[in-house]
Order: sequence, then structure tokens, then C-alpha cells
Amino acid sequence: MSTARQILPLLLLGLPLALLGCGEEKIITSPVSAAPPASAVATATASAERPSARLPIDEVDFTESERSRDPFRSYARTFAQETKGRVRSQREVVLPEYTLDELKLIGIVTRLQPAKAMLVDPTGKGHVIQRGQFVGRADVVLGAGRSGTTYEVNWRVDRIRDGDVVLVREDPANPDVPTITRVLPLRVDDVQK
Repeated sequence: MSTARQILPLLLLGLPLALLGCGEEKIITSPVSAAPPASAVATATASAERPSARLPIDEVDFTESERSRDPFRSYARTFAQETKGRVRSQREVVLPEYTLDELKLIGIVTRLQPAKAMLVDPTGKGHVIQRGQFVGRADVVLGAGRSGTTYEVNWRVDRIRDGDVVLVREDPANPDVPTITRVLPLRVDDVQK
């Protein structure tokens, strides 16, 4: 009996564990002789006949071009070079390559409307100007602030008088600053030589 007494507690402890392990398991099987549904056969044959939906990948797709750019590329150097370049004037300027000191006023006609004057450049070529035109090389001005952009300030013909031409220069970014005036006198002595 002593063995029965020793087995009884083991059976009482093992019975609940054995019941937990015994569960019903559902296994679904299809008969081996059954044919697949018609829709599955149609899909399989259509995908075999149809070319691949993927696009072909070439080496060109991985090189940088106008069509395909590197999204992580820094363009800071390009913008820095653009700002260092010469500022191009957006207005029509007579003799933009010469300063006012290099130009000579040799003739004035005031009986016309508008009055006209003739300037001679260092090469000896004459140019006719009238009121409102911009003359000479522009001065490049750096705007205020951290992101100050550069812009040009040109001399503008304000008046043509009997013996001289009056030029003014206005700074459009600073309207509070008074305009600068410059007078080009008629050089009759250079014409007589």
C-alpha cells in the first residue's frame, strides 16, 4: 500500500496538467482529387502571359541629371557664386562700361524737345543722350542687414542746360537720403583742338 499512497498524490497533481494539454484541434484538409477554382487558374495564366509591371532599371537612373537630382545635394556653393558675380542692370544704360570722369560733354542742342547732348567716350566715339536716360557705370551698393542684396545705382540725366548737363543719382532703397547731383560742363576747348 505504500506504493499506492505515493502514486496517488502524483496522479492528483498530474491530472489537471494532462487535461490542459488535451484540447481539440481542428484540421481542415481538402480532398486531393479536387481541382482548383476557375478564377485561380485564370489569374495564374494571365500573370504568366503579361509582362512584368515593374519598370526596367538602368545605370542612367542612378546618375544625377536634370531629370533625376540628388535630394541631399547642397546648392549653397552655387548661390554663393551667383552673388559674387557682377550685378547685371535691368535698365537701359548709355555707356555702362565708362565712369563719368572718362566721358566728355562736347555738344548741346537745346532748341529740340527734348534737348539733347553729346558725350564722347575714351575711344573717341560720340553718343547722344537726353533727359531721363541713365548714363555711365553704375555703383554697386550692398543692402543693409544680414541678407542685404546688392543693387546698382546709376546716374540719370536730370537737365540739359545751355552750358552743362546735370546728372542725379538716387538710392531707391533709401529714399530719405538726399539725391547726389553732378554737373558735366561743356568742353568747348577740346572740340577746337
